[in-house]
Parts: sequence; structure tokens; C-alpha cells
Amino acid sequence: MKSQSRGIHHLQFISCVLLIAATLTNCTHLQQTQKTEVKPYEVAREGAWCWFADPRAVHHQNEDGTINKSYIGYIDIHGNIKATQHDFKTGQSNEVLIRSYFQPDDHDNPTFLILPDDRVMIFYSRHTDEPCFYYRISKTPGDITSLSQEYKIPTKFNTTYPSPFILSDDPTHFYICWRGISWHPTIAKFTVPTTNETTECVWGPYQMVQSTASRPYAKYTSNGKDKIMLAYTTGHPDPTMPNYLYYNYIDINTLELKDVKGNVLSKIGEEIYHVAATPDYKNTYPDAVVDPSPLRNWLWQVVLDQDENPAIAMVTISADKTSHDYYYAKWNGESWTKTFLANGGGHFHQSPNIENCYSGGMAIDDQNTSEVYCSVPVTGKYGTVYELIKYVVDDNNTVVTTDTITKDSEFNNARPYIISNRKDSPLKLTWMNGNYYDWIVSRERPLGFCTSIYADYDVTPIVKTGQKLLLQYDDVQKDQVKRDFAFENVDQFDVQLNVQLDTAKYSGSLLTIGDITYGVDGTSLKPYVAIKNQDVYNSTNVLGNSDIWQVKPRSTSGNWYAPMPFSNINLLISYRNNVLTTYINGSIDQVITTEIETVSNIKISNVVDRINSLNIFSN
Repeated sequence: MKSQSRGIHHLQFISCVLLIAATLTNCTHLQQTQKTEVKPYEVAREGAWCWFADPRAVHHQNEDGTINKSYIGYIDIHGNIKATQHDFKTGQSNEVLIRSYFQPDDHDNPTFLILPDDRVMIFYSRHTDEPCFYYRISKTPGDITSLSQEYKIPTKFNTTYPSPFILSDDPTHFYICWRGISWHPTIAKFTVPTTNETTECVWGPYQMVQSTASRPYAKYTSNGKDKIMLAYTTGHPDPTMPNYLYYNYIDINTLELKDVKGNVLSKIGEEIYHVAATPDYKNTYPDAVVDPSPLRNWLWQVVLDQDENPAIAMVTISADKTSHDYYYAKWNGESWTKTFLANGGGHFHQSPNIENCYSGGMAIDDQNTSEVYCSVPVTGKYGTVYELIKYVVDDNNTVVTTDTITKDSEFNNARPYIISNRKDSPLKLTWMNGNYYDWIVSRERPLGFCTSIYADYDVTPIVKTGQKLLLQYDDVQKDQVKRDFAFENVDQFDVQLNVQLDTAKYSGSLLTIGDITYGVDGTSLKPYVAIKNQDVYNSTNVLGNSDIWQVKPRSTSGNWYAPMPFSNINLLISYRNNVLTTYINGSIDQVITTEIETVSNIKISNVVDRINSLNIFSN
């Protein structure tokens, strides 16, 4: 009997082995590793963003096909809020200076809203310490190279992370969600700006949620029609453990907050919904909790699949904050599922004693919601560096493929972001690359965020000048600076000027080209363009930066320190087809439509101490 039993067991074992082999051969759930490395293109040499204000990049194609552009926003360590615009119809990219001399803090990155008339509205705010939003609107549909003046939306409560939405059920209004009242998720409704560019708050602001912790962190998305979805935590994971993850949505037709199954939680504006990381809360509101982890949850994104089921990129951080696990949470129509993707190491940045819950980052493809991009530490050519890996999750909550996106990078690749609403655009993925020391520039860590913005498609801004060189003047010492130059009479020109400035004389004209004067207002430090000394066009931006923060205390105190005048500056003044464009250090500042007669001379004022280079071109 024992011999017969052994034979039966042996046959059963062989059958099992063969069955497993056959299953593995044909199994669609077998995880495969692929290597389709993306060639990284530098969008901006200096730039960064936080991950709680979105969309930080967006694509827009209008119905009649006249607009096909992407916009990528960021802030640099000098306090310049900028955006790169790429036109897929012309292949041209431009970097635009949205706001100079701002708080040099990566929480202040701009966000975008496409208005019904195709104009682009750009929002930004300081980190926590000022009760307002700022915005500018493109003067031309789809073209942010020419922006309106800067406007302010007062909020009464300090603001951070503007996330704007327009929904088809309410096309005459837009909604902003942000961290506002009591540092909690807040919402308000505004009129869509008309041709005079102004807006009015018609509902709110209202605090939607009250947590037992001091700072819930929320991510938002919408279905574009009648709902704004929010996923959020009990609080910041640094001091909060356990830190639950929740999911609700706002019904804009009833102005109610609801759970994932549509159960009403509160009437916004009449009552505030309370949450807590406790078993009692989970039992009372089972359909409002995504993950009741006893550890430190945080989140990176919430998206909707084609059936409007939410998916969330989340990270669970260990009690000692040294281990960050990436998960993909998905609502299957009945319950939340949770798929482990990878261990993301610890904090990704170079400063060991701050922000230990800062992961490398995650991004879900909103058009293919089963695809998640993660920043993961990988050992390569330059040691252990954070690289981007794509994970594909199937309907059975199994990772079926992993795909190497970046490899052997010299610096960390972090905070990936998929271009919102990209449709069939070849520009899909953007991210930060470089060394990161802090989210704010200060005397404690003056290097701040020494990162660049990269993308998987070449949208590098290139400033093109005329082909014919009329004048070239290089490396002239202060006491040898020539002030007057004559050149061939032209009606279209590009003047490139790299100069050192006398900051003690920082006022008045810098240069005059024929009837065009470019100068700086000595009080505001804002540049201006005067045509024939009659029509004056004042810039919104300061001819300076926020480098003074490098010697100031690390804080979000609400201070506006005095701007630092430029001691050295690159200027480009271009005139083509009745359009005068000024560039400050490579970024478009002003675009002015004007008629100018031919010019044949340039005069340099005594504000200029030294000319490093002067080049004049014509077509």
C-alpha cells in the first residue's frame, strides 16, 4: 500500500508540475520586464513643482483644429513662475515668464484652466501664507505668450494648491479646490472671465472636510460633466499615524459631498463632513474609506477610468519613515482593491533630516488607467539613482509588466506627471531631474530645488533670430563701452544684449532702438517699453529675482522681501510683422502689437556697466 501510495503521489506531483508549466506558458498574468527606455529631453534647465496643485501641465486641441498645444508649468529657485508652450502645428516652443520675484517655493507651481473660448487661465499662489490666488489669462485663444495683467482673487484664508475645473453641466462657472480654510479641503465657484478678464466668486469658499489631524492632503479630478472627485488623507504623514486614505466626490448640481456609492455625506456650505482614522469611523462610513492603514498613507493622484471608477496612486510609509511602498488602489464597483507595485526606498532627496515622507513619486496615465509610473531607486552607472519604471496592472489586480523608462541617469528622476488631456499628442510624460535639497530656498538650504524639467518629447524652447548679422560687439570693459551704434536700415530686427548693470543706477532707459526705448521703473523695478516716448507698455514682472531668500530664514511667514536687481542680464528685443517681443533671460516677458518705422541705430545708457555681447540681426 505504501508503494502504491508513493506512485499515486508521484503521478499527482508530475501532473501538477505539467499543469503549472502549461499555465505559466499561457498565463496572461505573468509579470514581464521590458526595456523601452525613453529619451529624456530637457524642457527647462531650472524648474520644479509640488504634486498637490494640478493640472501642472495640460494639452489643448480645439474642435476646429486651429489649436494643438501643450503647456508645462513650473517654478525655479529664483522665484520665477514659468511655463513652456509647445505648438504641434508649427513645432515651435516658447518659455513664458508668468510671474517673476515670487516666493521661491516649489508649492507655488502654476496650474492651468482652458476656458470655453480657448483662452488659457493660469493660477498660482504662495505657500500657505497669503489669503489670495493670482491669475493671468492669455490674450489670444490657446497662446500664453501674450498674457493679461496679473489679477488677484482674495480668499480671506491662506491658500495653497489651486486645482481649477470647468464642468459641462455648469459652463458659465469654474470651480477651484484648494487647501484653504483651517488648512483643509476647500471649494468655491466663480464666474468664467469675460473679455475684461475679471471673475467673481458666486458660491463659497466652503470647507468641505474636517479631520482629526491638522492638515489633510487632497488630490482632485473630475468627470468633466457634473462631479469633482477628491481623495485625501487624515493629515500629513510626518506627524500622523495611522493616516487613512479617503475618497469622496462633489455633485455640482446638488452641491453635496458623497461617498463612492453616491451616499450623501454632507451639504457643502451648510455642514462640514468630519473624518477620523478610527475603526468606529470606518464602520460608520465604510464606503468613504479607501485604505485604513495603521501606518502613514499619502497619495499622488486620483483618476477615473472609462466607467468613471476611481483609481488612486498611493504610498504607505513605515512607522520610522524609512520605507515607502507604492500601491495602486482601484474601485471595482463594489469595493476597493489594492495592488503592491514596488518599494520606493526612503525619501528621494539629498537632505537627510527633513521631509522623510517625500517619496520619489507616482503618476497614473489618465487615458490608460492601468498604467502607473513610479520613481524607484535603482543601482546603475552612477550608483543608486531614482529611475522611472512603468507598471501595468490587469483587471485581476496583478502587475503584468514592468517597463524601464529611464536608465543609468546621473541624477534622480522624480515627481512624474502625465500631461492632462493629451489625447493623441506624442508628448506624454514629464518629470523633475536633478538634486533636491528643500521645497523652499533659504539660508538653511540655499540650493533649494536644483532640478530641471524633463519630458519624453522634444519641446525645448529655442529662440530664433534673423539670419543676417548686422552688428557684433563682444567683451567690452566698463571704461571702453561704446554707447551709440549704427547699422543697416531695417524694418525687422532682433537685438541680443548680454550686459552687466549698475544696480545703483537701476532706473530709466537701458537702451533705445530707433523710436523704441526699453527701460526700468526705479520704484517698481518693472521694465517698460516706450514707443516714440508716447505709448508706454509696462511689464507685470520685475527686472530682478528672489535670490534674497538665500540669506533669509526658512519659513512661510508671508514676507515679501525686496527683489534683487539683476547685476547681469540677457535681453532680447525682437520686432517681426508689427509684433514687438521682449525676452528676459530667455523667457518671453511682453508681446506688444505696434507699428514701428525702420531703425538704423541703437543707444546704450549708462545703466549698463559692461557689454558682454551685443548682436543685431535682420531677416
